[in-house]
Amino acid sequence: MYSKLMDENATDLSPQARGGKTRAERLSPEQRKDIAVRASEARWGVDLLRSTHEKPITINGREIIAAVLENGKRVLTQESFLTAIGRAAKAKAGTGNRTRVDGLPAFLVAEALNPFITAEIREATTPIVFRNLSGQRTYGYDALLLQMVCEVYLKLRDDSILKKGKPPKQFEHIIVACDMLNRGFARVGIIALIDEATGYQADRARDALAKILEAFIAKELRDYVSCFPGDFYKELFRLRRITYDGGVKRPQYVGHLTNDLVYSRLAPGVLEELQRVTERNAKGQLKHRLYRRLTEDIGHPKLLQHLSAVTALMRACDSWEQFKKMIDRSLPKYRPMPLLEGIKAIPA
Repeated sequence: MYSKLMDENATDLSPQARGGKTRAERLSPEQRKDIAVRASEARWGVDLLRSTHEKPITINGREIIAAVLENGKRVLTQESFLTAIGRAAKAKAGTGNRTRVDGLPAFLVAEALNPFITAEIREATTPIVFRNLSGQRTYGYDALLLQMVCEVYLKLRDDSILKKGKPPKQFEHIIVACDMLNRGFARVGIIALIDEATGYQADRARDALAKILEAFIAKELRDYVSCFPGDFYKELFRLRRITYDGGVKRPQYVGHLTNDLVYSRLAPGVLEELQRVTERNAKGQLKHRLYRRLTEDIGHPKLLQHLSAVTALMRACDSWEQFKKMIDRSLPKYRPMPLLEGIKAIPA
């Protein structure tokens, strides 16, 4: 039909347009497809952010497709977002803009809503174009926008009831949907809900832990330099009621105490990773001091700072029990990190 119409109106076309039509007719289907793909990439960009996690979430019976992008941005797909608030799912003309008027999508374009729309909401309504796990271009909204939109409609409802005694009839179905969603938000935050549902929560913690270990633990064994001051062991022995002679030979359990008081309190996962990457002899004993695998710029300075704080606390105490209460309160231990499994940022 389009081709026939073009033929009928060909005499109305400019010479350039007629030339373009002729060239288009000579192209093969593959060439036309290639041109369309390049035009799409020019319009939307080749390097769209990709989602790393996707899963539907349910809020008070309404299912919404959530995703986490590779930059950590949490988004809701446009179609499920619109359905959740009682609007038609499909955006007009496939643009993802949902007929934006005055910088706002259609679901917020109403004079009655204007008093409740903030600059933050206007900014959040810009559609986010990304590629889903299947590689398809997808439109979404910032996840936080959903609760913002709900609040806009609920403020309109409250204001209308206060002034007219009843909610506005034309927005009744959206207000009902937003009220249901808002009740769901009261139980759990949208960000936490997405992170838990998509599995990003565990990956986020794993990524954060990997960055900590990379900052604290060196890839190569550092030269031996004595780090633990004599006062540290002097005060430790005093509180444990052990005779201190200044020598390097110490009861075996002092090493366990050192792990407890020092390495387990430096940063999450540091003790476990140090024990993993430090070589052992045939008897299973460590060949090197753990601190020789701490980084020069972060790990080592942090260790010295921590030792100074621990030694000062020991000096201020008269008993081991008093000291333990003080250190557990002021320099608490980090719990063992099961998320260490699978982390390969620090080579052994």
